[in-house]
Amino acid sequence: MTSIAHALSVDVEDWFQVLNMAHVIDRADWARFELRCGDSTRRLLELFDRRGAKATFFFLGWIAERLPDLVREVAAAGHEIGSHGYDHRVLPDLGREGFRADLERTAAILAALSGERPRAFRACTWSVGKRTPWAIDELLAAGIELDSSIQPVRHPDYGVPGAPTRPYRLVGENGAELLEFPPLTWDVLGRHLPVGGGGYLRLLPLALLRAGLRQKERLGVPGCLYLHPWEVDPDQPRQPLGGLRGFRHYVNLRRTLGKLDRLLERFEFVGLAAALAQRGSSWRAKLPAYRAAELVG
Repeated sequence: MTSIAHALSVDVEDWFQVLNMAHVIDRADWARFELRCGDSTRRLLELFDRRGAKATFFFLGWIAERLPDLVREVAAAGHEIGSHGYDHRVLPDLGREGFRADLERTAAILAALSGERPRAFRACTWSVGKRTPWAIDELLAAGIELDSSIQPVRHPDYGVPGAPTRPYRLVGENGAELLEFPPLTWDVLGRHLPVGGGGYLRLLPLALLRAGLRQKERLGVPGCLYLHPWEVDPDQPRQPLGGLRGFRHYVNLRRTLGKLDRLLERFEFVGLAAALAQRGSSWRAKLPAYRAAELVG
């Protein structure tokens, strides 16, 4: 264990809600599928408890409505409850007014179950970016204090190449500030290699994730890992995704829990807010600040 506690996060959504499934599963059919993320999330809770780890659980409002006891269990175990939006729509599809309504709807659901409004947010598929320059101001207006939605990489579906790979401050139109906590990258030879979780956790050697975490430790900042409950559910129903989509979704599902366990054994993990709070208020005040309109505008 090191003196820096890294951030651990779980995006609580089910297998049929993943963007890779959108071309084979209609959103109108979601209700007919068995909810499997409850059991998978409890698998993660058991592992975290055994390793003494805490995490931020970003819940979909859609899931919270149907599995309210799961939200209560996560909160009772001392983990942070964050918002993942209501039903996994990317922000460009929602639009500004739709996003505003989505944030409020989800916050009301989570507050009723956990006792407080979420202060942390993660967008579906990292969809805060150049197409959503209004997103930061809407998050600030909704009372969000910490965001983890900007991938500092180039990817066909998301990413803001050139965005910082360490925690930083985003300044909105009226001067209010939002803490941004990007997912883990390993920065080498001028490139930002995404190693923070999801398919990268399942596909890449653990040595690369460890290298990313140690690099952040040398810089005196926490790294941020993420995963989804369906990634520890190798028996989920298989769909004809084909090609790259199928590979990205199904690769190494049976190995996820074991790989995560080995990381939790070697590094200390807490929720996102706690990982930033450990460094102290003076450290946070010195984080670099960027005008949101310039970074994602």
